Amino acid sequence: MRSFSLCVLAIFGLVMQLAATAAAAGHPAVRNAFPFSPQNTLIGAVRWHVIKNDESLIELAPEYDVGYNEIADANPGVNVWVPGNGRVVRIPSLKMLPNAPYRGIVVNVAEMRLYYYIKKSNRTFVLTFPIGIGMEGFNTPPGVYRIVQKIKNPSWYVPDSIRKADPELPSFIPAGRDNPMGRFALRLSRPTYLIHGTNKPFCVGRMASHGCIRLYGRDIKQLFEMVPVNTPVTIIYQPVKVGVRDGDIYVEAHKDYLHKGQDPYDAIARWLLLMKNYHPIDGKKLRKTLKERTGIPVNITDHPRP
Repeated sequence: MRSFSLCVLAIFGLVMQLAATAAAAGHPAVRNAFPFSPQNTLIGAVRWHVIKNDESLIELAPEYDVGYNEIADANPGVNVWVPGNGRVVRIPSLKMLPNAPYRGIVVNVAEMRLYYYIKKSNRTFVLTFPIGIGMEGFNTPPGVYRIVQKIKNPSWYVPDSIRKADPELPSFIPAGRDNPMGRFALRLSRPTYLIHGTNKPFCVGRMASHGCIRLYGRDIKQLFEMVPVNTPVTIIYQPVKVGVRDGDIYVEAHKDYLHKGQDPYDAIARWLLLMKNYHPIDGKKLRKTLKERTGIPVNITDHPRP
C-alpha cells in the first residue's frame, strides 16, 4: 500500500512539472518556470526519493535544486549524512509564493529562496531557486533595490570589514575557480551586495555568506541570462507564508533563523482578513504546522477536497 501511495505521489509530481513546462513553452531557458495566478499561489509538487547505498541528503539537494536547509527541515529525524540505504525521503519541491509584490525578483531570506517573475505573451511565469544568505553579523539586508549591473566572470575586491573579520583573506581575488562569486553576478543598487554564484555549492541553503545572495552555478547562469538591468529586487524576511490553491488555505512555516520572534498568528490573521470566498481553517492543523516548521506548504482548510 505504501509503495502504491508513493507511486501515485511521484506521478502527480511529474504531471505538475510537465504541465508547468508546457505552459511556459516558447520562452528561452524555461527550466523550473511555472505559470502564475494570484488565485493559486502554490507551485510545483512534493517529490520522493529512495536512498541508494551511501547517498546523503547533502548531495541530493543540488540534484533536486533545493537548499540544504530545505531538504533537512523536510525530513526531520533523518541523518543528513547517512540517511540509510532504502529510506524514502521527501524532496520539498512544492513551494508557496511569498506574500510580497508579484514582480521582479523577490528574495525571502527566512526560507533561503529567490523568486523571479517574468512576463511572456501577456502571461506571468515564476521561477524559483534556493539561495545561501548572510551569516550572523553579516545579515542579508531587507529592503527594495534594483539590479544595476550584470557581471560575467567577476573579480572580488574584498571589503575591509570582511578582511577585518577574516585577516587571512587577500584584498583581491581574480575571476576563476577560487573566486567565491562564481561565474556570474548581479549587482544591487546597494553596491556592496550582489546576487551571484558560488564555488562552494554546499553553502546554498545555509547562512554562510557576508551578506550576498549565493546560487548554484546553473541557477545563477539561468537567472543572469534572463534578468535585465533595472529589475526590482525585494528582500523580505518571512518565516511563515499563507497561500491558496483551488479555494483551500495553505500555510508554509520555516524556522526563525534570525530569532526575530514574529507572531505567525498575527501575520496569518491579517492575510486572511484580505481574503474572500475561501474555506474555513482547522486550528489544530495550523498549530501543528507552526510547531513542526518543515518548510512544506500544508493544507489547513477545515474540510479540504480530496
